Amino acid sequence: MTSENTKGYQAEVVELPGWRHIYSGKVRDLYEPADAEPGESESVLVVASDRLSAYDYVLRSTIPDKGRILTQLSLWWFEQLNVPNHVLGSTVDDGVPAEVVGRAMICRRLEMYPVECIARGYLTGSGLAEYRESGTVCEIPLPEGLVDGSRLPQAIFTPSAKAEFGEHDQNITYADVTGMVGDEAAAQLRDLTLEIYREAERIARERGIILADTKVEFGVDPANGYITLGDEVLTPDSSRFWDAASWDPGHAQPSYDKQFVRDWLTSAESGWDRTSTQEPPTLPEDVVDRTRARYVEAYERLTGRTFS
Repeated sequence: MTSENTKGYQAEVVELPGWRHIYSGKVRDLYEPADAEPGESESVLVVASDRLSAYDYVLRSTIPDKGRILTQLSLWWFEQLNVPNHVLGSTVDDGVPAEVVGRAMICRRLEMYPVECIARGYLTGSGLAEYRESGTVCEIPLPEGLVDGSRLPQAIFTPSAKAEFGEHDQNITYADVTGMVGDEAAAQLRDLTLEIYREAERIARERGIILADTKVEFGVDPANGYITLGDEVLTPDSSRFWDAASWDPGHAQPSYDKQFVRDWLTSAESGWDRTSTQEPPTLPEDVVDRTRARYVEAYERLTGRTFS
């Protein structure tokens, strides 16, 4: 069935016994217990779909197993990090419906901060664009002479403000964050983000993977008032992973994400103009297959497990 009277992306929603659908984002669907008053439950069911977004569009094409791969990778990372997180369970015994086991987590309902918490250890992407103009990233001064892919002297906190559905998140400064959430919370968000990045960067490097940057989200647990890690964590959709063996600063690095999709969409072969209002075309089968293979490779190299 199609979701109605809910905000966000109008997804084809799976009916799950005992759960009521409340929201669909670009790639995830949220449910709350059907026997709870709307918005009053202490837990939510987060279901990762195989949907793929690019250039602020949800594509017609899906990537097989993407929801399972990213959910299992997030669960693995939550186990590695010594930071409070929102996961309550992920198995049938925990209450996850059998229809979505493997790509779903039951999570605490958090009061989310309106900030995308980003840590960068390498210069690339939107940070590189700002650096080339002003020598800064989110107004943080950086040394001269850096190039695309350069490792920074130390990881930096470069937050962005959450945008409405279909809009770009906007880079903001640390001062903006303090204005939004207060001095104490801003300092905690910054310190936790950098702590997560440093630990994850170390773990990834031991496995031959560079973690160039990552986005994490936090909320307050109403039960105890603690700042708690939520959403997904350290997946190819929220982080930029590179193969350490092929790292070569000075140009864009191949990454473990939807790079094949972006490259094809902006190629002459796709025939799509990203500046138009037309939605992107259906992806060729080989682009879908190669993108899935990159997600699987990232999962297997980081966790040491075989995805099947």
